[in-house]
Amino acid sequence: MRLAVLSDVHGNAPALEAVLRELRAESPDLVVNLGDQVEGSADPARAAALQYELARAGALEVRGNNEEKFWPGGRRSALSRAYGAWLETQLDAATRARLAALPLTARTPDGCVFACHGTPESAWDSLLWVWQSEGEGRGFYRARDPRTLRAVVAPLNAEVVLCGHTHRPGATRVGDTLVVNAGAVSDQVDGDPRARWTLLERCSGHWTVDFRAVEYDVEAAVRWSQSHSPFGEGEAALLRSGTFDVRGG
Repeated sequence: MRLAVLSDVHGNAPALEAVLRELRAESPDLVVNLGDQVEGSADPARAAALQYELARAGALEVRGNNEEKFWPGGRRSALSRAYGAWLETQLDAATRARLAALPLTARTPDGCVFACHGTPESAWDSLLWVWQSEGEGRGFYRARDPRTLRAVVAPLNAEVVLCGHTHRPGATRVGDTLVVNAGAVSDQVDGDPRARWTLLERCSGHWTVDFRAVEYDVEAAVRWSQSHSPFGEGEAALLRSGTFDVRGG
């Protein structure tokens, strides 16, 4: 079995298109989309349409924390509410409702692979790393206590557990379970602006993981945001730098 895993597209259609070109060349057996599909300003309607095509073709989907922002009262900050108001001009009600209704977790048909955006219990929390606040909205992700991680992962009885949310590709083993954070298609945190996706392969009962980084036309994404949204300045800084916290919340 070969799985292609996407996460955190954040409405960046040029990045997603580049990833999909590479992904389709690999001909995976199944695509898994870990959520945060459209919260961003580089052509989110096109990004939503591309991901809907994947879903119609059989992709496994879970909701991210940003899909929960489409729930009543789901937007907390002033910036989030501004994004929500603008996204309503870009995405029709049916698209917003579809995203809001995605499940928190999912499994592959054989039950071997478990997928979530954050943790099995919350799309807002993170599995491999936890947020360490430094005050004033700043902080960093530190490794989760391995005993706590085992307590979350072991009851899932999965060969592989997939997660996203932190925008950091990485993997570890918990007993015989491979735990994989797929990284992000958009909005990087490590200073490398390339889009990310992950290819997993099961051969003779063993799983391998291949983290991919894909060049895409960052300036095309910036131009779209600057021409069509009020968020162009922040989007440009974020996408060009590959540093997540420049958007400011």
